[in-house]
Amino acid sequence: MEDEDFISKTRRKQRMTELQDIGAALVKLSNAQLKRMDLPEDLREAVLECKRFTRHEAIRRQMQYIGKIMRHIDAGPIAARLEAFHAPSQKDTALFHLAEKWRDDMLRDPSSIGRFAHEFPAADPKRLQNLVDAARKEREAERAPKHFRELFHIVNTIVQDHARRP
Repeated sequence: MEDEDFISKTRRKQRMTELQDIGAALVKLSNAQLKRMDLPEDLREAVLECKRFTRHEAIRRQMQYIGKIMRHIDAGPIAARLEAFHAPSQKDTALFHLAEKWRDDMLRDPSSIGRFAHEFPAADPKRLQNLVDAARKEREAERAPKHFRELFHIVNTIVQDHARRP
């Protein structure tokens, strides 16, 4: 059995499971995300149909049907597109790092709170100052970083909101 096209039964089962997993991920997408996917019409209809079902057995059968449809198409581009939906964008990552930098700057140098408030008018300098003071006290007392995390959450929210504005 030295046929080059030979695929073991185990590998075939793994492949079918992978295709069903991709199908399950498609079913979990919102309708807006689904519209942006470049899917064959029969697959799109099967996914939309599955989203309508509420009974476990009906969903299970429909998922198997989706897997069957996917055996006849190239699922690589679909899997790549799904991964792109779930991976944070470079912009999101950059904004996250910017928020971390601002938080660390505020903890190092209290005058950076004023610079942050100037650059981001939505910021409340008094609240930020109180959180910075509380985070410093936490660090000195070696307590859990509750205020440190809260400071980051507030700074990150302000940075993200500012980036979304036109």
